[in-house]
This record gives sequence, C-alpha cells and structure tokens, in this order.
Amino acid sequence: MTNSKTINVRGQLIDLSKPQVMGILNATPDSFYEGSRVQTEYDIAERANKIIAEGGTMIDIGAFSTRPGAAEVSEKEEMERLRMALKVVRHEQPKAVVSIDTFRPDVARMCVEEYGADIINDVSEGGITGIANVALQQVRGDVPEIFKMVAKLNVPYILMSVQSNIQTMLKNAAEEVLMLRSLGVKDIIFDPGFGFGKTLDDNYKIMSQLEKLQVLDLPLLIGLSRKSMITRLLGIDTLHALNGTTVLNTIALMRGASILRVHDVREAVEATALVVHSS
Repeated sequence: MTNSKTINVRGQLIDLSKPQVMGILNATPDSFYEGSRVQTEYDIAERANKIIAEGGTMIDIGAFSTRPGAAEVSEKEEMERLRMALKVVRHEQPKAVVSIDTFRPDVARMCVEEYGADIINDVSEGGITGIANVALQQVRGDVPEIFKMVAKLNVPYILMSVQSNIQTMLKNAAEEVLMLRSLGVKDIIFDPGFGFGKTLDDNYKIMSQLEKLQVLDLPLLIGLSRKSMITRLLGIDTLHALNGTTVLNTIALMRGASILRVHDVREAVEATALVVHSS
C-alpha cells in the first residue's frame, strides 16, 4: 500500500512529497516550442543528459505534437520516432525515470515492453481528445482502451483532463479514477491539462482553484511551460515566455504541485528548491 504522494517505478518507490521536475524531450519536427525539438541521435542524447545534469529526475518523451494545428502522425511513425529516442535515452541515462507522452495503447505497449518505459503520460483523458481542441471520442461508452493497456502494463499513469472548469474536471476525474482502480491501476498522477479544451480565462480560473484538486488525493502534475496562456496574456512569443513560466510554476508549487513538466529544467529545479525551503 502506497501513500498518495508515492509512485512505484520498477519496484522502487518515488516520493513525490518533494516536488520533482520532468524535462520535455520532443522527438518531433513541429512541437510548439522550437527549443524542445530534437530529432538526431546526437541531439536526443544531448537533451537527455542536459535534463539530468540540470536536476531533472524524469524525462518525458513525445513523438506526436499535440499543439493546435499540428500535422497528424501515423502510429507507425510515432513508434519509429520513439524507438530511436528511447534507445538513445536508455543508453545515456539508464537510471532516469522515463515517461511516454502518447494516447495510443499500442504505442504505450511498445515503449514499455521493448524499452522499459516507466510512466504513460496520456494527454487525451482516455481518448476524449489527443490533440488540443480536436475531439477523438465525444461520447465515452466502454472502458477506454488506454486504461486497459496501462492496467495490463502495470505502470504509473498520468491522467490529463481536457475539461474547461474545475467542477466538471473533478466529476470526470472521480469516475475515471474509479474505473482505473477497478482495472487494478495503482499509481495515478493527475494533470489538469492547461491549454487543452480551455480558453485563456478557463486556464487562469483553474490555476486559481488548483488547491481544490487535492480532494482527488493524487500527485499533481502541472504542465505550463511556455504555453499560450502565458504568451497570449503577456503579448510575447514562446522564446520570451521563461519568466512567465517560472512565475506560474512557483504558484503551482505553492498550491500543491508534485511534478513540474518543463522545457527549462534548471529554472524549474531552482524554483522548486526555493519554494520547498520557504515552506
């Protein structure tokens, strides 16, 4: 039996009561922030090593951009990109906790079974939407296939919400967590999904109510890094969104975040250290 701030990764308990930093590694040519795109083996190795050197403890690898307007990527192409990235990351950083950003069950299976990926990070809320503001499955009937796959793989699962307000978010999450628990999924992390299915005002309203998510009794992952909720509000581009990212990450930490998913690892690690030592 683990407590709500602990996850089991490869038989090792990771304590999330001390916030962790997850570095983003995008094996794509079109992620919204150019600085996170890495496609060659050399670039992937360099990025993975930089994440760990700067204090990150988790590497989140994605091969399908979920930004609005992103090109569709076939399942085969997503797998090929992930195989290359995972081969390099596992060689360079064999002890790092590796998370896979995918909403496809077979992609998740390949990453776990072939490369020992540790966590599945599903941005689709079980298949409701995989790309920002693009519906994949409007009406949920049976148990989502990604839920079944994660249960079979027996790895921690990041459940991201695409709901636009905290009330619907909590209602859906309660039902989804119950469904996951009934399948035997033990380790669930919740992500409110900033930028997914939400207006600018929705994002900040949820940010102001972040502490209400503690009722789920789950570790909370926050992904705000250089997102449009920063650039649009401040009238800047992603290149100049680091300061805004750090401010919002700090607020999120003060409101209970357990994991920060970021492009800029060093700055997030520093923010985490300062919040921890000030509380």
